[in-house]
Amino acid sequence: MSEISEEQKLSAQQEKDAGTAAYKKQDFEAAIQHYDKAAELDPTDMIFPLNKAAVYLQKKDYENCIATCHKAIEVGQENRADFQKLAKAYARIAKAYQAQEKYEDSLHFYDKALANHRDQDYVKQRKAIEKVFKEQQRLAYIDPAKSEEAKKRGNDFFREGKFPEAVQEYTEAINRNPEDAKLYSNRAAAYTKLATWDLALKDCDECIQRDPAFIKGYLRKGTILLGLKKTSEAEKAFREALKLQPSHAEAMDGIRKCNEQNFGSGLSQEERAKQAMQDPEIQGILADPVMQQILQQMSEDPKALAEHMKNPDIATKITKLAQSGILSFR
Repeated sequence: MSEISEEQKLSAQQEKDAGTAAYKKQDFEAAIQHYDKAAELDPTDMIFPLNKAAVYLQKKDYENCIATCHKAIEVGQENRADFQKLAKAYARIAKAYQAQEKYEDSLHFYDKALANHRDQDYVKQRKAIEKVFKEQQRLAYIDPAKSEEAKKRGNDFFREGKFPEAVQEYTEAINRNPEDAKLYSNRAAAYTKLATWDLALKDCDECIQRDPAFIKGYLRKGTILLGLKKTSEAEKAFREALKLQPSHAEAMDGIRKCNEQNFGSGLSQEERAKQAMQDPEIQGILADPVMQQILQQMSEDPKALAEHMKNPDIATKITKLAQSGILSFR
């Protein structure tokens, strides 16, 4: 190829400027003609086909946009173009694929763009597309029938005492049907057997969030917390279960175990009260000015108890004090 004269380069620049002016007026055909003329005058500058590709992108002619970007990259590589220009061409291809919801291809070309120039705008766009792509993959993976199959395999492993395998199958079931609350409860049970308490509790919370009326989520959470000696939190979980089924035996037994753990089993009232005074929750109740006033009223007028028990929050605190041995209603 013969060397490009300065006059040719100047004329090419003028054609480019005319193309840009037409582009801004949305006269896309004229813009393409000017960019083509610029490329004829100076075929060594990748900016002319790159600008032409921008017109195709605006026209939603994605196939020609991508092809023209590849032509621009070819020109740029042959003529040692600036890496930022090469990055721009790859990013434009990525945008064309993104517009067609071909997210995997879009990510591939954003990676190429970033390999040439780590522009923060490309980084942000890539992260946004990656998020959409992962969600697309997640939704495509959902299949309730296959979820049920994985759940059954998980149950079989659980019964056989193969808890890591059970976790694996329950995880597959969740991925196939992530809104099924019972699956999180099942996996929490397997995590409990493996003494992976944090993951078990997380699954209990996921279960409760998806189905607040599913009592087993609260029961399992309460049992795990009780085993961790977090009795206040455990009792709250069991009480939530009782709101669903007021006479549920497992929930009531859980609260009893919480009280035994808190205040001792087989101790006298005085011994239980002394032990209870070490509980921060008990200390907080007794330090509350409102509760102090209520306790004073109850000591002066035993009939005041019935009135105060009508308030659920007050009733819970009075019950707590009674269970601890600090209050006596004899």
